[in-house]
Amino acid sequence: MESVRFDRLLASTALGLVLIMSSHAAMAQQSEKRIESAVPMPDTSLPPPLTAKDIAVAPIQPAPTNAGTDAIKGATSDTAKPIAAAPAAEPVKAEPAKTASEPAATMISDSAVADKLRELITGKLDRVVSRKTDITGIATFYSARNYAPLWVSAGAANERAKAAIAYLAQVDSVGLDPSSYPTPEFKSAASADVLAEDEIKLTASVLTYARQAQIGRIHFSRVDADIAFNQAPPEPAEVLAKLANGADAGKTLDGFNPPQPGFKALKAKLAELRHGPAPKAAEAKPAPVKIGDGKILRPGMKDPRVVDLRKRLNVAGDKENPLYDDAVFQAVKAFQLGADIGADGMLGSNTVRTLNGERTAAHRPSANPIDTIVVNMERWRWLPRDLGNPHVIVNVPDYSLTLYNDGKVFWHTKIVVGKPGKATPMISAEMKFITVNPTWNVPPSIIENEYLPALQQDPQALERIGLQLTQDADGTIHVSQPPGAGNALGRIRFNFPNKFLVYQHDTPDKQLFAREKRAYSHGCMRVQNPLTYGEKLLSLVMPKEHYTEAKLQSMYGGSEININFPKNVWVHLTYQTAFVDEDGKLQLREDVYGRDAKMLSILKGSERKVADIAIERRPDSSSKPVRMPVGMYGGGGGYGNSGPNFFDWLFNGPRAEPQPYRPRNYIGPPSNNRRNNGRVSER
Repeated sequence: MESVRFDRLLASTALGLVLIMSSHAAMAQQSEKRIESAVPMPDTSLPPPLTAKDIAVAPIQPAPTNAGTDAIKGATSDTAKPIAAAPAAEPVKAEPAKTASEPAATMISDSAVADKLRELITGKLDRVVSRKTDITGIATFYSARNYAPLWVSAGAANERAKAAIAYLAQVDSVGLDPSSYPTPEFKSAASADVLAEDEIKLTASVLTYARQAQIGRIHFSRVDADIAFNQAPPEPAEVLAKLANGADAGKTLDGFNPPQPGFKALKAKLAELRHGPAPKAAEAKPAPVKIGDGKILRPGMKDPRVVDLRKRLNVAGDKENPLYDDAVFQAVKAFQLGADIGADGMLGSNTVRTLNGERTAAHRPSANPIDTIVVNMERWRWLPRDLGNPHVIVNVPDYSLTLYNDGKVFWHTKIVVGKPGKATPMISAEMKFITVNPTWNVPPSIIENEYLPALQQDPQALERIGLQLTQDADGTIHVSQPPGAGNALGRIRFNFPNKFLVYQHDTPDKQLFAREKRAYSHGCMRVQNPLTYGEKLLSLVMPKEHYTEAKLQSMYGGSEININFPKNVWVHLTYQTAFVDEDGKLQLREDVYGRDAKMLSILKGSERKVADIAIERRPDSSSKPVRMPVGMYGGGGGYGNSGPNFFDWLFNGPRAEPQPYRPRNYIGPPSNNRRNNGRVSER
């Protein structure tokens, strides 16, 4: 009985121990779960259940108090890097959600801008664009691309727009004004409507620039009536297509400027003047000697004023000599010709006033060389992009003619050009043939303004000077001079047909080439060495014919001989008061016809806003036939040399006393026994 009780006691004691141990195991598991929930832990397995054997053999020991702490430290150490990295990645994921509700340019699609462009272009485009050709070109370009924007991408200005805007901001480097080509801001928060309007505004400025870069800000018709070029403005749709297809918008826009070396050289000099050291002020020159009033002075007379005249005109020789000799006469005549006041070689009151500056004698170069360069760059835009090969450049203010071949100077010479009031025009025309032994058919303007008044005073005037007058049944009057050594055109003429009836030719008046300023003709160009000029031209267009100066001279005679070119040569009559010479130096010339001054007044005045629009000019009447009642002028006379020659008549009047007709521009001493074999120029 007692053994049974003892057994039960042992059993109950063992059961209690098992429960106690189970309680410790459960607590350990809960502790581990709490650790795992706090810190990622490697998976661990639970110990196996205790048995009575385990209890009996192994005494119960409390768990180490630092076991959980060591485990947390180890887990924290193992997972420190992943935990630290997680916060850094979270803001990246959260960024879209942060800005999604804010208005942004990226929310405006290209299709939305295209829809607004369609509405604008097919609606009231003339509110933004004024020129009809631009409106048509814009509509053509954008409709072909389904109105997709050119300057906008993803709701903002694209790289093409940025490049175009940057280029337009610095077009002063090519002689243009950036303010003439305003550009929009393309704000990032703009609506599709605003972006579409900005698109069109930039397109309009780009088209205006391309047109003015190619043909100029000033239409030549606003400068003078004797300027005529066949200009070809760029097609607006083609301009936009080039920009759409080009990789560099700035380079594409720059390509609309003149490509000629002369333009590029001026561009470089413009940059030097604007960004280099300031030019030195011109040294003050002593005031010119004043000429006193008095009686008219003629050759052979002595007068104290002649001393002042010698100093004023820098006449070679003794400056204290009071004799009005031939040297003084020639100096006065040259001054009168340059001032366009009537060249008789006498010192009268009108000449005195001009010498003393009371009457403007000529147009001086602009005081600002930058202005001079800018207007010259503008005139380069009037010329054809392809000057031809070979080609001839006449520079009127430089009194020179240059023949170019393969882009290089082939030959150069002096020329005489039209005087103020009878200017050499600005044109481009093709030289088609040379005439040896030319007949001079007097232009209608000279017939009307000079010869008919002479005939009214002296009916035999033309007969005595070797000219022939004929009249058609309709009353048209023709005056001509036959070939010969005394012909006004000399022995050879270079023909490039044009509406102004000007050409280049020989001249009997070789003495004029010794002068620095050579503006004496009626508009045509007299060539200093015409035989050499002919040889050089023919060597380029007809090399197999082996023309030489001697061969051309052997053709002199009484009949006209034409040498037709198998290939035409372009001739460009230019007005360059600023150019860069072969040594790279900037050269400035006198504004002979006042064209610089006229263009500067346009660019700096209110007219600049409409300056690129042509204006109508009165038709040129210089080539209009002169008609008079039939029989009013009976004739014409022959070609004898019994009387004064043509040159003497036109510039000095008939020798017979009294002189019934005394035209302007006399050349040669007034002596009645001196024969002068010169001739007047045609135009």
